[in-house]
Amino acid sequence: MQKESILRKIFRYILLILIIIVFLGPFLWMVFTSFKPLAETLRLPPTLFPETWVPQNYADAWQSGPFLHYTKNSIIVTLSVVILQLLTIIPAAYAFAKMDFTGRKTLFSSILVTMMIPAQLIFLPVYLMFSKVNLINTYWSLILPWASSAFGIFLLRQRFMQVPDEIIEAAILDNTPTWKIIYKIMLPQARGTVITIALFTFISEWNDYFWPLVMTSNDDVRTLPLGVSMLKSTLDGIQWNTVMAGNVILILPIVIIYLIAQKEIIKAMTYSGIK
Repeated sequence: MQKESILRKIFRYILLILIIIVFLGPFLWMVFTSFKPLAETLRLPPTLFPETWVPQNYADAWQSGPFLHYTKNSIIVTLSVVILQLLTIIPAAYAFAKMDFTGRKTLFSSILVTMMIPAQLIFLPVYLMFSKVNLINTYWSLILPWASSAFGIFLLRQRFMQVPDEIIEAAILDNTPTWKIIYKIMLPQARGTVITIALFTFISEWNDYFWPLVMTSNDDVRTLPLGVSMLKSTLDGIQWNTVMAGNVILILPIVIIYLIAQKEIIKAMTYSGIK
């Protein structure tokens, strides 16, 4: 039995190492390639670690276009979407979790159905609608379609439903306003879930390439993913070291925010009860 236990532990460690390699391998390859000279990126067989470290690749990537402008646009669009989603998701989730009204189940089911509709399917009617009101090439065309999230409503509703109804009923008997119940009672219990939703939204919007591509035709409101993709368009061929440096710049804010919020994300995945 002891030998079997040891073998199981060894197998688990090997499996864990393989999983780490699969998930971290491409990321590490990107980071190390971003520090290589171009000749090393084209070498066969390829090498992981650069023989010559070239930090200049990051300066070249940043100076290849209006990256500061792209970054500003990404920050404006991403933060606006996060704020708007939280403003719409929180009251909607509370209504579906703790309020009784006609058609609640039907309406909630219809919201869940929208999760199965990809953005590529709806972009044309949305584009035509925005073009009629002259919103193409504006921040609004990148923000308004994502002002709410069916996934966020579903996830937060599930967390709100774990709060005992007796607490809500007691607050209502004390004539506590609905907004105060949400702010003082519900949100503290669902803090980890709210942070998780905000993080998922941030990642999705920060990395979004398709929607800014179809809704913009110039650099006025284009975001960072489009700027990074343009690094491939050079007369001298694709400078893979510069492209990888641009991708590292793109994902760096996501990594930093994730490291800051990881504890809250872990808490959101478990139910700790009412304190």
